[in-house]
Amino acid sequence: MIETLATSASVRERRQKAISDLIRAGAIASQEEVSERLAALGFIVTQATVSRDLDQLGAVKVKRGGVLRYALPDQMADSDWSADRLERIMREWVLSVEPAGSLIVLHTPPASAHLVAAAIDHARPEEIAGTVAGDDTLFLAVRDGFAPDEVAVRLRSLAGQS
Repeated sequence: MIETLATSASVRERRQKAISDLIRAGAIASQEEVSERLAALGFIVTQATVSRDLDQLGAVKVKRGGVLRYALPDQMADSDWSADRLERIMREWVLSVEPAGSLIVLHTPPASAHLVAAAIDHARPEEIAGTVAGDDTLFLAVRDGFAPDEVAVRLRSLAGQS
């Protein structure tokens, strides 16, 4: 059973890497197109799997040059990351916010911390010097001159938490 879980995780990682490579290589406009291209690479997937993979990768549809296509968080221009988008990502993915010294620790569902970190990095809030993301936890370095407790309160508010 453990070997099966490890194999499953390995297949998921390779499939998500393939999806990421496909998105970076060209204009992918639909989940159906992702499925077709994955099939050509030897992956057998359902629409639900593609949807979940895109979600876990943080892929979002953006319109550039009149063309709607998927983009990954690190491909987004600063102007693409509006306050609304950051708030949506925070509300959807952040489970908890906790100050810890000069850091703030955010917890997310598994495989989601990178998505939240990318959103914060692209929004460039003045009080955050940078982020470090793991699988389901990310650390925010608070800049000197800002109180981590106060920054945590603002982040909780963005995430829809009290």
